[in-house]
Amino acid sequence: MTSAVRSFGLSLPDYPWEAMAPYLARAAEHPGGAVNLSIGTPVDHTPPLVQEALQKAADAPGYPTVHGTPALRAAIAEWFGRRRGVPGVDPQHVMPTVGSKELVAWLPFLLGLKPGDVVVRPTVAYPTYDIGATFAGAEQIAADDLNELDDATRQRVRLVWVNSPANPTGSVRDAASLKRIVDQARALGAVVASDECYAELGWGEWDVQRGGQPVPSILDPRVSEGSHEGLLAVYSLSKQSNLAGYRAAFVAGDPELMANLVNSRKHAGMIVPYPVQEAMRVALGDDAHVQAQKDLYRGRRERIVPALEAFGLTIHESQAGLYLWCTAGEATWDTVGRLAEIGIVVGPGVFYGDAGNGFIRVALTAADERIDSAVERLTIGA
Repeated sequence: MTSAVRSFGLSLPDYPWEAMAPYLARAAEHPGGAVNLSIGTPVDHTPPLVQEALQKAADAPGYPTVHGTPALRAAIAEWFGRRRGVPGVDPQHVMPTVGSKELVAWLPFLLGLKPGDVVVRPTVAYPTYDIGATFAGAEQIAADDLNELDDATRQRVRLVWVNSPANPTGSVRDAASLKRIVDQARALGAVVASDECYAELGWGEWDVQRGGQPVPSILDPRVSEGSHEGLLAVYSLSKQSNLAGYRAAFVAGDPELMANLVNSRKHAGMIVPYPVQEAMRVALGDDAHVQAQKDLYRGRRERIVPALEAFGLTIHESQAGLYLWCTAGEATWDTVGRLAEIGIVVGPGVFYGDAGNGFIRVALTAADERIDSAVERLTIGA
């Protein structure tokens, strides 16, 4: 007698970071240990006022709300006006999420996309955009402008992901660029979801503390023309407030889409814990810790950029965010290997799409001592 073996689960690609194991091992052999600049995990302390808010809300015996407490939603709406140039956001049209990655992964499914529908994501992009399309059975296509697609494909576009500031490249779309893609998507009846998690970390012309202009949101009136129809803005407190361990993020935008998202997530029990909601509320109301953290990252960036360039790397884009998008004019894995030899681990550009070949991503999320060690090693190895 034979028995059939049934297969369960989605057929997903292997998690790409597993390929880094030999490079991590090689870097660890360095006498000073490895300097891991490959992943954007915050290493600095969570602000004390946020920790205190979490502790004060720890007695939470009842179920929290999916939609978020009225106080949290009001804080999010006020934050959009104060920090993102988006006045008049209705607290009814915002919702906390369990970090931003889960929303990125599940949004196509929650929007009702199906086989035959198309999800467009940036040419060089965070891989979870593609995974989200896979979960929904939709087709994923890389493009930075919808006019790059043929007519038949454009008619099947249902969701367009914008990532500005971008991971991994650090590129920033100005208001005119955002409006162009919004206009294109609206003409097709497609939703534009904008992943804006690095918006507070602008550099150069986008560094408001140095006289630059703020990174615009998809909900900015210059972009949206005063209507949030078909638009969703996604934001996370992981980077600006060191809350990656809290899984603290939110989404805001189109009233109809938001109502459907809230309802779907109620059925699925996708809820941010009440203590985390309180921590988010307090974090969103305090700009001082955001400024202090940005200053730390600015200092790390200013020290490591000259060292990377001395090592022979050219930095592209990198106008905002926590990463430097670099190339040595050779295959990605050759650069990864050379850096591992001096004990430095970086992110391979090939993890972010075919257009990332030849590039590496260098994260600023390491303690000052580790950044300084990397600077020394790069300078000696130059």
